[in-house]
Amino acid sequence: MAADDYKERLLPTKPSTSAATSVFPGHHSSFQGMNFTGLKKRGQGLRSWIRVDAVTGASEEIELDKLTIMRRCDLPPRDLRLLDPLFVYPSTILGRERAIVVNLEQIRCIITADEVLVLNSLDPYVLQYVEELRRRLALHVDGETAAFGRQVTSPDYLPFEFRALEIALEAACTFLDVQASELEIEAYPFLDELTSKISTKNLERVRRLKSRLVTLTRRVQKVRDEIEQLMDDDGDMAEMYLTEKKNRMENSCYADQSLSIYNSAIPGVSFSAPVSPVSSPPESRKLDKTSNLTRSRHGSVRSSDYGAERIDELEMLLEAYFVVIDNTLNKLTSLKEYIDDTEDFINIQLDSVRNQLIQFELLLSTGTFVFAIFGVVAGVFGMNFDISFFKEPLAFRWVLLITGVFGLLLFTGFFCFFRYRRLMPL
Repeated sequence: MAADDYKERLLPTKPSTSAATSVFPGHHSSFQGMNFTGLKKRGQGLRSWIRVDAVTGASEEIELDKLTIMRRCDLPPRDLRLLDPLFVYPSTILGRERAIVVNLEQIRCIITADEVLVLNSLDPYVLQYVEELRRRLALHVDGETAAFGRQVTSPDYLPFEFRALEIALEAACTFLDVQASELEIEAYPFLDELTSKISTKNLERVRRLKSRLVTLTRRVQKVRDEIEQLMDDDGDMAEMYLTEKKNRMENSCYADQSLSIYNSAIPGVSFSAPVSPVSSPPESRKLDKTSNLTRSRHGSVRSSDYGAERIDELEMLLEAYFVVIDNTLNKLTSLKEYIDDTEDFINIQLDSVRNQLIQFELLLSTGTFVFAIFGVVAGVFGMNFDISFFKEPLAFRWVLLITGVFGLLLFTGFFCFFRYRRLMPL
């Protein structure tokens, strides 16, 4: 007991809860007033998407978070960051195992074999993309219904993912081409006016036009490079055959289920036998080696035999829009060359004016030197010397005449020297 009393005397007294709160009556918690519900909702990444069904073409507006989309489309988080409107990423087309991630200007969408998820936006190009996709899907459904009884198969048939990708490429190329055309219409009159009248206002307008041209050229160049990079990689194009991969997976699952049911019906019988790689023929070993798993440039694992014989369809599709975007880039390149030529012409004009000013300054300096001679003579005659020459009545006239002739000869000599050295125009 004595030890406890001694310990209580040494240790400070513990304040009660009410006392602790009364010490700082005006103190508030640093987290007071923060909306944790809003932060949590924003962290979940709830966004509005427009879903377009692959079969019917019907569209609906849904709200999904990032985790749901990742599980639904089998995508990593870094791919969803490309679609986030809060971030500025260049145009990208990524082929994944179960989806195609498209980020082309205003068009940000995820294409699967069954649907298209378009990031909801009030941009008219996004709404136009959704309407065009629905219209073409409806036409395709009507065509299939009409040809169902005749068993007609169109040789130009494209899977759903390629039709959605084609419309996205068409929307992006059209948007960039319209911007390039508007810039051309606005730039050429300004440049022609600048060549005839150089002013600060015209120079400022051309500077803003050139800044817009550089930004637009960079965007067009990125879309062109992305399409070209896809066309150069057969593996990436084969990865985008989502419908074919889905059918292969469904057929494989159906075959496995049928085999398991058949094996369960006949107990004790095994239908699988190991195959020795030594006894297999060389052709089969080459086929196995060809169908090994490879990895695309975007990090998606796939089998290289997916659509290997049919990638020409996608390549022709990409090539068509590559030509369109290349023409847009050529227009911007021509406009940039015209601006550079105009700048060179303006620099030549400014150099010519500068040379004229230098020539005028040279003549002015020469004339000033000649007139300075009169000042020297006037200074000499203004001195208070007693000279008999000053008393002659015609002396002043002779001095003026001789000085003027000498100055004129001196100025003519300087001018001839400048002409001889090509410092003056002939």
